[in-house]
Amino acid sequence: MAMNGIDRRDFLKGTGWMGLAAVAAGCQTGKAVAVVDDKPAAPAAETPVAPPANESIGAPMAGFVAPKLERVRIGFVGVGKRGTWAVKRICKIPGVDVTALCDIDKGAIAGCRNILAGCNLKPAREFLGATAYRDLCQWDSVDVVYACVPWKLHAPVALAAMRADKHAFVEVPATMDVDSCWELVETSEKTKRHCMMLENCCYGEKEMLALNMCRLGVLGETVYGEAGYLHSGSTRGHKLSQFRAEWYMEHRGNYYPTHGLGPVAQYMNINRGDRFDYLNSMEGISVGDLIRGGDTRWNGENVETYKKYLTGTYNSSLIRTAKGKIILLNLSCNAPHPYSRMNTIQGTHGIMMDYPLRIDIEKTPGSGPREYTEERTKEYREKYRHPMWKLVGDIAKKVGGHGGMDFVMDLRWIYCLQNGLPLDMDVYDLASWSCLCEITEISQGKRGAPVDIPDFTRGAWKTMKPLGIVTVDTKKIFGRAAAQI
Repeated sequence: MAMNGIDRRDFLKGTGWMGLAAVAAGCQTGKAVAVVDDKPAAPAAETPVAPPANESIGAPMAGFVAPKLERVRIGFVGVGKRGTWAVKRICKIPGVDVTALCDIDKGAIAGCRNILAGCNLKPAREFLGATAYRDLCQWDSVDVVYACVPWKLHAPVALAAMRADKHAFVEVPATMDVDSCWELVETSEKTKRHCMMLENCCYGEKEMLALNMCRLGVLGETVYGEAGYLHSGSTRGHKLSQFRAEWYMEHRGNYYPTHGLGPVAQYMNINRGDRFDYLNSMEGISVGDLIRGGDTRWNGENVETYKKYLTGTYNSSLIRTAKGKIILLNLSCNAPHPYSRMNTIQGTHGIMMDYPLRIDIEKTPGSGPREYTEERTKEYREKYRHPMWKLVGDIAKKVGGHGGMDFVMDLRWIYCLQNGLPLDMDVYDLASWSCLCEITEISQGKRGAPVDIPDFTRGAWKTMKPLGIVTVDTKKIFGRAAAQI
């Protein structure tokens, strides 16, 4: 049975990319960029939640390696639209068993049941109900809990999974407040279970291109980044989900920071040589105030709901790192805007700007001035293409999932679990990126006053190594099949 244009048999037999020479895999450590700690005295700032008392334990989950899993048994919690996509992708990866499906909708479970049958895979055990995820987490035939549930359920599902000795993988943002960020960190440390946020944008082709350029040092020392989520169709004009509508009626601030921020944080070695220090956040007029003020061009079907929205039309924040770098973080989902995650990284000797992609790298000193050209962007894009996208990019695009990034992400973390490697993103990244939902709300509520960002590594960021140029070894994933192609 074909799925997204490719079935499991075609995936194994018809992919020429597996015949390429296997690239040495693992978390190779890139050379840390030297930086000068010239941090000036920061304005008075407040920390919304005090760090836990056990500050001295550092970051035990940094570089953590779990016992190898020859086969990765996955239980899916939430198999609506996004969850179903994940089931389709993961069914194409050898060494994986989908052993459990959980949802409140019988129809959604039935759809995934058909996907497994179409791939000639064993049926999964089914869990139906709002709290059935707790039973799934306790079941012995699950190693990984993959959560595609509403925002407010991300943390409860992840906590239940880890406390039942399961690895937790959760959609974005992993949680919406600082307290639960600390709880996820401490639970991961206590149970020695991975807790990773499924930030697919870190595996986008252009994001990994930028990361590769940073690791190779071609941009020089990174000093400034731009990240965002600008999406005119995300809230208005679409069928409203209840959990999103409730959030918009109760909160302000940047409720969706991680898609743009995660990749930029990796470029800048956040939690691995640097960390977020504090931010200032400002937000525009609320949607509700706009409508009550006379703006009549909103979707008529949902206008009564929109009138109750506290969320603003635009949120803009500035983050300063401990090493003195700056990140601009923007959110706009309630006004027309071409889709953009901004995805800009400025170095002392070059810059990559996305949407549209532009790359400019300084020539050798003394070679004279030159102007930016589109031809150089094309040249650099090919020259510095990330090794993982060179290896699996074609098949990733065919399998799909946001242009292939979803498949690259799933392939990589499954590969890490199968081969006893650290994950590319850990629970400290999850917490540092997700906590900004609350931090930005606090700052914008205080007229943009600076607010400290907690150090979830408890100082270990100073010695933690940056993420290297990671990839996969296709022979290890596909065994003899790769050599036969």
